[in-house]
Amino acid sequence: MKKNTYLVIAKCLLNVMFYCGIPVTASVPFFLKWYGRINSYYEDYYWIQTALFFISGVFACLIVYELRRMIRSVEQENCFVMENVKSLKRMGNYSFIIAAVTSVRLCLYSTPGVFVVILVFVIAGLFSKVLAGVFEQAVNYKQENDLTI
Repeated sequence: MKKNTYLVIAKCLLNVMFYCGIPVTASVPFFLKWYGRINSYYEDYYWIQTALFFISGVFACLIVYELRRMIRSVEQENCFVMENVKSLKRMGNYSFIIAAVTSVRLCLYSTPGVFVVILVFVIAGLFSKVLAGVFEQAVNYKQENDLTI
């Protein structure tokens, strides 16, 4: 079977994001300490900013992890399984958590970028939840079909 080029690119990109995301998230306290010397806001709110960025980073890595799991099922040509439904539901939850954590930043430091991040993750969360429903219905149809054969 010839592999889909887009699938290979997506898998490579997700692997890079995952394996780079972990050390980037782990380095948040050090980076914000350094950046606090340049921007006093980050020095004044170091602990809360560190917590907010760290939490967001962890959940972003978890979203990428779930996407990597789903890519594996696509490679195995077995997409419509309950594991993917669960992954989509978790990704929706993770997206909503990131949006909520980022909304805390609105009280501290309101920028247009903060609003954009919140909007993107709310939309991603909604999209994941809707897609989970679609996949769940497809899994049910597939199971019914498998029983009739």
